[in-house]
Amino acid sequence: MVIAMLDVNIKPGRGEEFKAWVAESNGIISKFDGFVSRRLLQGSDGSLRMMVEFDSEEKFAAMRRSQEHQSVHRRASDLLAGPPVPVMYRVVAGGSVANAVDAAHASITRHGTA
Repeated sequence: MVIAMLDVNIKPGRGEEFKAWVAESNGIISKFDGFVSRRLLQGSDGSLRMMVEFDSEEKFAAMRRSQEHQSVHRRASDLLAGPPVPVMYRVVAGGSVANAVDAAHASITRHGTA
């Protein structure tokens, strides 16, 4: 699992348009192989950060090279004060509720108890 974190600088007065773009573009990005999630986060200071999760760095890179991705980001360029640069993180520990449920189910299946 890889997570790209992108600090996003929106032009003044364009925040609502950007949020609408995120919702629209999520419908496109979510169709790529390896996609896990894509969320816009707002810090307590009002700053915005995009978090994009893919199951591998290779699949994330393939999505970024695609025509669909290029088209989606061209539409956002009017809203941004500058291009966001992703910082990549690899998940090295932790999990999710879904992972915990899967592990519990596997244990029950192996041991035949509920």
